Amino acid sequence: MKEKEHGTRNTGGGAAKYPCEPATPPSGDSGIQPAEHIQNISEYYFSVKLAEVARMNAEGKNVISLGVGAPDKMPSPETIETLRETVLRPDVHAYQPYTGIPELRKAYADWYKRIYKVDLTPDETLPLIGSKEGILHISMTFLNFGDSVLVPNPGYPTYKSVSELLRANVIEYNLLEENGWLPDFEALEKQDLSRVKLMWVNYPNMPTGTNASKELFQKLVAFGKKHRIVICHDNPYSFILNNNPMSILSVEGAKDTCIELNSLSKSHNMSGWRMGMLASNPQFVKWVLKAKSNIDSGQFKPMQLATVAALSNSDEWHAQMNRVYAERRVWAEKIMDLLGCRYNKSQVGLFVWGKMPEGKTSSKDFIDNILYNARVFITPGVIFGSNGEGYIRISLGSDVEKMQEGYERIRSLVNS
Repeated sequence: MKEKEHGTRNTGGGAAKYPCEPATPPSGDSGIQPAEHIQNISEYYFSVKLAEVARMNAEGKNVISLGVGAPDKMPSPETIETLRETVLRPDVHAYQPYTGIPELRKAYADWYKRIYKVDLTPDETLPLIGSKEGILHISMTFLNFGDSVLVPNPGYPTYKSVSELLRANVIEYNLLEENGWLPDFEALEKQDLSRVKLMWVNYPNMPTGTNASKELFQKLVAFGKKHRIVICHDNPYSFILNNNPMSILSVEGAKDTCIELNSLSKSHNMSGWRMGMLASNPQFVKWVLKAKSNIDSGQFKPMQLATVAALSNSDEWHAQMNRVYAERRVWAEKIMDLLGCRYNKSQVGLFVWGKMPEGKTSSKDFIDNILYNARVFITPGVIFGSNGEGYIRISLGSDVEKMQEGYERIRSLVNS
């Protein structure tokens, strides 16, 4: 594949060296500066990059996005119909309980019993405005200034950025392909863990697609108990192309030291609804509620009632979604093959993660060449951490027709 020249783009506030970087805004004459923790973090990569893609589309370039992990299908008909019916009621438009309505908490508990074989009482669940909110609330609940947090590299960037916003000390732990993208517990034991309060983990893993296992969860629970660390397991991908959804809370004694986040964004096609939850022991839930209740004012009741309906989706509804994703995965793998990338066919979840060809060192340069010259957006692995450099990620959130067209565009670039 020939890499073509791409000139400097004007981002509206001056020329930026790289197309995906926003130009530095003028500081003004007030002398006012943001807090250090704002200066020391970057705007979320997709916030910046999708704005650039939007500009390219406004210029008529018709970019095909295979980057963001957002489902493009509708929630189930029962979910939509419940929302439509309840929104017309006169009694649903007031503030709602900070803990969520009782029906929703019970539905989450019932869902965990049915899907994950985990017994939860309603006071062991807490509805969230998406699980991303939960990352902040958990961090605010357990971290003092200067405490340490174990964050996976590669991993979801929000684990690190939220920790930095709260002035915590981020300790990255390596996930490496040669270790199956699993934590190296021997290496972790050699770290100074004296100030570590939280450890973020995520299986099925994003971005690598590595699946969960009982053995992994048992090791994590034992590690958390030994070092008095709260293990925070982020679990939004367990339904997608995965025949065995698992929860870390299924391990005996896990509730004593673990908090699990879950979300309907990916599994139920409800990313814009911002419906998520956490589960743990009642004391942890109460402590997190202290933070949450001082920040938001609950969720719209019709959306909560519609979520109750969504949590009762049939097995066939989820099976049909997985048939859609399986067909798309075929094309994602064809694109990986076309680009000369190596990937593991046993991956699960909403993405395909692939190793770039030998000699290609910058994943941002690699995907930018594809974006600017084939008008297809793919995610560079380095945005998930230094161990993601040399990898790319393709989302299954676009329909087969778009993926086929993306394949043809990239083939034309490769053959040019």
